[in-house]
This record gives sequence, C-alpha cells and structure tokens, in this order.
Amino acid sequence: MASDATPEEGGPRRPRVLVVDDELGVRESLRLVLRDGFEVVQAENGERALALAAEARPDVVLLDILMPGMDGLAVLERLRGRHPELPVVMLTATRTLKTAVTAMKLGAFDYVQKPFDLDELRAVVHNASRTAALQREVEELRAEVGRRYQLGNIVGRSAAMQPIFRTVAMVAPQRTTVLVTGESGTGKELIARALHHQSPRSALPMTAINCAAIPENLLESELFGHERGAFTGADARKVGHFELAHGSTIFLDEIGEMHPALQAKMLRVIETGELMRVGGTKPVSVDVRIVAATNRDLEQAVAEGAFRGDLFYRLAVVSLALPPLRARREDIPLLLRHFAREKAGELGVVERPFSPEAVAVLERYRWPGNVRELENLVERLFILGTGGPVRPEELPEPMRTSAMPRHDDRGEAVLRGERSLSEAVDDFERAILREALARCDWNQTRTAERLGTTRRILKYRMDKLGIPDRPS
Repeated sequence: MASDATPEEGGPRRPRVLVVDDELGVRESLRLVLRDGFEVVQAENGERALALAAEARPDVVLLDILMPGMDGLAVLERLRGRHPELPVVMLTATRTLKTAVTAMKLGAFDYVQKPFDLDELRAVVHNASRTAALQREVEELRAEVGRRYQLGNIVGRSAAMQPIFRTVAMVAPQRTTVLVTGESGTGKELIARALHHQSPRSALPMTAINCAAIPENLLESELFGHERGAFTGADARKVGHFELAHGSTIFLDEIGEMHPALQAKMLRVIETGELMRVGGTKPVSVDVRIVAATNRDLEQAVAEGAFRGDLFYRLAVVSLALPPLRARREDIPLLLRHFAREKAGELGVVERPFSPEAVAVLERYRWPGNVRELENLVERLFILGTGGPVRPEELPEPMRTSAMPRHDDRGEAVLRGERSLSEAVDDFERAILREALARCDWNQTRTAERLGTTRRILKYRMDKLGIPDRPS
C-alpha cells in the first residue's frame, strides 16, 4: 500500500480518500491528482478495501467496478452495509456505464468515467468530502442534543424529582401518550425532550407547538394542514405539523388552551391515527407520539366543561406533575452551579460562584417563576456583575425582602416551653398540607403526587389534622 505524506503535526487533518483499483498505474495517477488537497490510501482489491475502510476511516472511496475476485458492486454493497454514511464514487469505463447506473441505485454517491477529466474528478471528490463532513457534523450535533437531554443531565437530586426521573426512564421507550403538568417555568418542555431523546424516535427531531401562542382560527391548519382553496388565502396545500412529525414526537404545550371544537379533532387523531386536513376529503395516516403539557388543572377544566373528559383521559395515560422550585429547595445550589457554568460559557465571561449568604437568601425565596426565573437571574448577574462571588446585596430587592424566614414563631414557642412539640408539629404539618392543597386547587390526587405520597395517606393525615375536603 502507498500513501502520500501525512499532514503536519498539529495541523488539521486533510480529508482521506481510499482509492480501490487493481491497476497500480490508475492508483498512482489518482494519488498524484489528489495529493494537494487529500490524503490518499490505496487498495488493490475488494478484500483490502474493506479492511482499510475500517482501519483508515476514509472520508471518500473511489471504487473501480471491474476488478478480479470481488468486483466493485460487491464491494459497494458491503461498504453500504458496514459504513452507510461513507460516500462511494464509482470509477467506470465506457463499457461499464450501465453498471455504474446500477451502482447509483445501490447507493453510490456518484461515478466518474475513464479516462478521467481531472477537473470533474476533483469536483466530485470535493463534493463527496463536503457531504461526508456535513453528515458527520449533523451526527455530532444529534449526539450532543441527545446527551443534553439525557436524564443524567437534568439537574435535580431532590426527593420530589426522583419519581419524575423514574417515570421518564420507564415511559420514554414506549409510544404512550404523556401529559406533563406544572407551573410555568418548571421545565415541562425539558421533560418532553428527555422523553423524546430516550425513545426509538430520537433520530428525527421533536416538533414543539405552543397551543396558546397561535390564534385559535389558525391552530387547526398549523396542526393538521389544509388543502388548496380551503379558505380565503389558502393558495396551496399546506402540510401540518402532525404530518411533518410522522415517525417522531410532537409536543403540544399549553394544550389546556385548545378550543373544544379542535379538541374533538385531536381526540380522533389519537384514537385512529388519522387526521383530516382543513378542506380535505381523505384521511391522512400519521404515526406520531404525543406529549402534552399544561399549567392548568385539566381535571377541574373537565368538571367545568372547558376541556373534554375523553381527550383528557387519552392524554393522561401517563401523567407527570412537575414540582415547583419552592418544593425542591435542596436543588437550588445544584441549579445555581449548573447555570453558572452554562452562562459563563455562553457569555464568554468568568464563572462567578455564589456566596453561602446569597445561596441562603435564594433558598428562602418563593420563586414564582420557578427554574426559568432562576436561570434568568444567573444570566443577569453575570452580565451586570463586576466579578468575584455573588453577594446578597447584588440580588434583586424583592428576593432579599420576600425570602421566607428560617424559623417561625411555632419553633420559638416550643423552645420557650409555651407549647408541646407534638402540637407544633401538627400545626406545621396542617399548614403545609393546606398550602399544598390550595396550590393544587384541593385536588387530592395531584396534591399527593406533589408531596411524594399516596392519596390514601394524604386523606388519612387530613382527617387526623381536621382538614376538610374543600376549603372552609
């Protein structure tokens, strides 16, 4: 085997071309033609070519069709099976032109006819090399996206998050429809992307639609598409997001804002796997996994007639209730470190640690905007800060003044001997349960999920502490 000089140490690697031809003269000619822009390795037969494709990891293969033993078509088929991303350019004489066309049907990138036009040859090899580089970049980006949405990269070690992680891990490989609930900013789309990227559908991009951000009269067309002439301005057929997401996952954020008429059509898609474009007459089959999200209490909306009960139960085959940040305060230091590293990299600034005093203030803050509010805070501090650890005085005034106190009067009363410990514990538990019930609109199932317990145990504690089923 011969090859041209390797790149200088420390310089970028030149694209590598594997030349496969049984004639030494042809191989050497191609090496000389390509040596200025490519590293060239050579194989004299099909067996050697297959070995070098694995060892040398070429970017492009130039493959002769007529060779003794294993011919070019057989080598092509094996290369396609072992290295489907590797572009193969066939080298053909006039008498084998029809065979070259067959090779294209088998997956060859292109073919070059002997005797070679040097400019054409260089152009084909450059195009093949660029195609390979772009494909590698796409694969690397896809892998990076997949790593980003691995469960291990979702920040949270609190007890409140562990059931979420376990459920995502179990449900992600399935086709099951999932409903993600939680306040704004709790990370519902992050969980949806984790479900998608841990599923067999991850090779295709997830489609995300915010149902509240699209006008009601346009949402149906956006989701299901329309036929030409379906309404004024429909000058051409439009393929909707469901069809575009065929074979993948669609994330329907704020689905609680969907109009009841459209809810009925959504139910049909879930039940039959078919949709009807606006103005269409024939159903279109789609294979789409649905992950929906809402910050509304859909059970309450069903009771009030604002949301279809049959659609709710179809969506909530598996339900994930994300806790607010104030219910997972032990995750705040982890989140601060995570966003500090992330924002420092994005902004090109030195990472700033948070002083213990600042962390203490942030752990007592109620975080109405949840994790999104915390992320925005870190970015603002890194943009406006002057360096060094973040101190409490740099935090926004509302965070400093509205932070919850560390101790309350109940504890002080116990320490002074003015009341018993059991009374104080009951009062504390009663206040926590009433607050949790109020935040869940007194829905006991959701409250139990948020507190990490069962509805039966929650009801037992409510009865023991004299808490009614509805607010008094």
